[in-house]
Amino acid sequence: MIERDEVAARKEDRKAWQLLEKTLLASVQEQRRSRRWGIFFKSLTFLYLIGALFLLSPLSNLEGASTAGKPHTALIEVRGTIADRQEASADNLVTSLRRAFKDEQTRAVVLRINSPGGSPVQAGYVYDEIKRLRSLHPDVPVYAVIADIGASGAYYIAAAADEIYADKASLVGSIGVTAAGFGFVETLDKLGIERRTYTAGEHKAFLDPFQPERADEREFWQGVLHTTHKQFIEQVRKGRGDRLKENPDLFSGLVWSGEQAVELGLVDGLSSASAVARDLVGVEEMVDFTHRESPFQRFSRQLGTSIGNTLAMHLGLAAPQLR
Repeated sequence: MIERDEVAARKEDRKAWQLLEKTLLASVQEQRRSRRWGIFFKSLTFLYLIGALFLLSPLSNLEGASTAGKPHTALIEVRGTIADRQEASADNLVTSLRRAFKDEQTRAVVLRINSPGGSPVQAGYVYDEIKRLRSLHPDVPVYAVIADIGASGAYYIAAAADEIYADKASLVGSIGVTAAGFGFVETLDKLGIERRTYTAGEHKAFLDPFQPERADEREFWQGVLHTTHKQFIEQVRKGRGDRLKENPDLFSGLVWSGEQAVELGLVDGLSSASAVARDLVGVEEMVDFTHRESPFQRFSRQLGTSIGNTLAMHLGLAAPQLR
């Protein structure tokens, strides 16, 4: 009996040790597993911080390619809405133009345009800067090349170029001014909501969409649009000169195909940016001088301004637009 009890006791001890051994092994494996995951997450955090630092660094906004001292045609993209804090803002385009003209190896500047228009103020800034830089660098011509669309404010900018080219199917023109909004007066009445506005100045709230429109204020606002339109027409005539063909609809806000635009004198011919560099400039090598925002700057801008700009436009609080 004693021997049996001893054998049973040894078996129990072995089981206990085996269980303890398994527990220790499991603990070690769990620690190893936790250590691996810890290393993984630390590495991930490190990479994230490196990426964030890169986005915030000036190195993330490197512009253009190295010219290596070779003659080249400078390319500047005019893409999207022409407005403050947008990719095609006057600040960005003027910065790009100055860099391109400053480079001693630049033989010509090509503005590759793909824009429906935008702010007349921003377009006017760019127009004036092109004219100023051309006067300082008479040997560096400026060519505008319209891709899908070069309308309104975008055409305003193009008119400052020495020559304008487009594709036969490009949309060109829309020389007009617009300012749009909504009126919610009857909606408020139906909902039983009373609008209370306090102003100093008789016409301070004349663009308020929740108040009835007044004939005198509508006439005044129409005068502002007509004045802006006259300024637009004047700059186009100054830029295009006698190349424009007389047509009663030329400045009506209509848009034409590239082929029709040639007949109207709005563009000088049908071509592409690379063809202009090759055939007109004689320097096929193109260097992109377009100002580029960093991804972080782009995200911040879109998050902070796009909603506000859209609301302002739809509530009738936006400035006139060349569209």
